[in-house]
Amino acid sequence: MAPSVPALRRLLSCFAGGNGASSVLEPVTKKKNLVFMGSPQVSASVLGALLDASAAPNSSFQVAAIVTQPPSTRDRGRKLMPSPVAKHALDRGFPGDLIFTPDRAGEETFLANFRELNPELCVTAAYGNILPNKFLEIPPYGTVNIHPSLLPLYRGAAPVQRALQDGVKETGVSLVYTVRALDAGPIIAYERVEIDDCIKAPELLTLLFDLGSRILIRELPSIFDGSAKLKAKAQDDSKATLAPKLTSDESWLSFDQDAKILHNKVRAFAGWPGTRARIQVIDSSGNPNVLEIKIITTRVSGACERKEVDEITFVGGALVFPCAGQSALEVLELQLPGKKVMTARDFWNGLRGQTLRRLTLVEL
Repeated sequence: MAPSVPALRRLLSCFAGGNGASSVLEPVTKKKNLVFMGSPQVSASVLGALLDASAAPNSSFQVAAIVTQPPSTRDRGRKLMPSPVAKHALDRGFPGDLIFTPDRAGEETFLANFRELNPELCVTAAYGNILPNKFLEIPPYGTVNIHPSLLPLYRGAAPVQRALQDGVKETGVSLVYTVRALDAGPIIAYERVEIDDCIKAPELLTLLFDLGSRILIRELPSIFDGSAKLKAKAQDDSKATLAPKLTSDESWLSFDQDAKILHNKVRAFAGWPGTRARIQVIDSSGNPNVLEIKIITTRVSGACERKEVDEITFVGGALVFPCAGQSALEVLELQLPGKKVMTARDFWNGLRGQTLRRLTLVEL
């Protein structure tokens, strides 16, 4: 339950380190109130950077409150667990009464408490909730967002995943003012990042949000003195592309596509929802059995010479899947239902002479 308005006043006074004496409070009350909004683990790194910066002797701001997604059930025990951001904050001793978990940022009770905090700036990083106008109008310095793409490219919920799926060689992170339109606000600053062919979505997300944290800390003085508003550049909407949320239905691989397309999809969908495929396992009597596997790590092979178009072979520590044209996908790690991730070699040794045949989605 959110604390009452009088309780918020007391909590903010305590959190600022005050004891009621104006001479003691004076240096602290000059600090601007910043509210952080985020939920997953990558957001926790941004929060950590803000808490560290706010503790510096010459800091001009304090983290007055945190807004994150409500607790959710995780793991096999189905325990109700706080978001990674809430856990990080609590682990660092941040007051639990100043961590808000509204279902929607437009709830009137939450907005009333939010106003009472006197927030001067909000920072969002993968918060996961739409911010209505009545929220955006409250902080006088606005709301700024760390978005892991080179806006206006890849606006939406899955910019890193969709960039990897498209096989782009460069992406980046943008610091932008938040407006009601999706990721369409003026750009304060950005940094470019080259993409390695082997990097997966979780690793790239971590890299980009860490970089975004550094950009944010660097730009905070200009945001607070108003110069960031003057230098921020409007996005060219004609160049915008969208990055819609991933769905589990997209996770299937079909080996009638080029191996590069499949490799990019494995990288993009790593973490959640992952990539799945079905293969045939044929025993010594010629009886086929369909097996579903989760494909974890891949690379693209060179030209594929094969005796049978659908045969899966084992070469150099990898399962080699024939794909479109003469391309081939090498699977280095995979996972069977209910099992731990294993190497391709361990899987191949467990076949005990059985043979493998690829399947396309058309055959299933």
